[in-house]
Amino acid sequence: MARFLLRRIAQGIVVMILVTILVFLIFFGSGSQIDVARRLAGRNASQQTIASITHRLHLNESLPAQYWHFVVQLVWHHNLGYSYYHTQPVSTIIGHAIPITLSLAIGAAVIWLVLGVLSGVTAAVRRGSVMDRVFTGLALFFYSLPTFVLGLLLLFLVYFQLAKRGIRIFPGQGYTGITSNPLKWLESMILPWFTLALVSAATYMRLTRGSLLEVLGEDYIRTARAKGLPERRVIFRHGLRSSLTPVVSQLGIDLGTLVGGAIVTETVFGMPGLGYTAVTSITNQDLPVIIGIVIVASGSVVVANILVDIFYAVLDPRVRLH
Repeated sequence: MARFLLRRIAQGIVVMILVTILVFLIFFGSGSQIDVARRLAGRNASQQTIASITHRLHLNESLPAQYWHFVVQLVWHHNLGYSYYHTQPVSTIIGHAIPITLSLAIGAAVIWLVLGVLSGVTAAVRRGSVMDRVFTGLALFFYSLPTFVLGLLLLFLVYFQLAKRGIRIFPGQGYTGITSNPLKWLESMILPWFTLALVSAATYMRLTRGSLLEVLGEDYIRTARAKGLPERRVIFRHGLRSSLTPVVSQLGIDLGTLVGGAIVTETVFGMPGLGYTAVTSITNQDLPVIIGIVIVASGSVVVANILVDIFYAVLDPRVRLH
């Protein structure tokens, strides 16, 4: 297991090195040092600021030397750069946005896993029944519904209609930190959670149903039933564990992507997470923040895939041998 884990971590490090090289070449390798410094400084930057950036980022040196300084600042000093638009370090901006995105991603993931897996198991066990058709139809409906449409519908039906009648349970937009007011935090997260969860649960329902139906036809399931094991144990102890591998794989991709920023949901609900910050930075041409978010988002995908490989090894020990 240790060798398997070390190999996956080494592969993740290689991927991150390639990502940093690509990001560096895109943002630093195109144009002269003055052009690069001017783009990083943002709009209406003074010549003094451009000269300061050129000196600070060693833009007057060769590309390999610039890349080395870039990696040293990133790895050893955890320095993602400096936003001249916001006049503060990029790490500070991202540090304020990450808790919001993590709250959104983790809470929504818990909801969509519970809804998706349980409905998928129910539909697979009662294949062809009315409940199977209902869950499959709901999955198809929410799978076809764009996230921003569902978010606006929830705002209209749950927030606006209730607020019009004097019932103010959910805030329309914005975010309240959990440390400042836990109850307000929960109220501000419910609608964004369900916006993400209902769309994603449809995918997990279909994955669970299809995978479990395939597993329930295996010989070892028939053997377990022939031994007289309770049907609940056959389903959840033997069938579900083997059918969770595609669910875990999809979860790693979704969580890694969401931690990089749930752009649509954060924009609809006015939550200043990583996705919202990325959109704002692109609009303002704040390149240092964009670079930082790209690196953080790439790192989250790599970490999520490593965790998926670990869960694979737990669910199926044969994975460790590959």
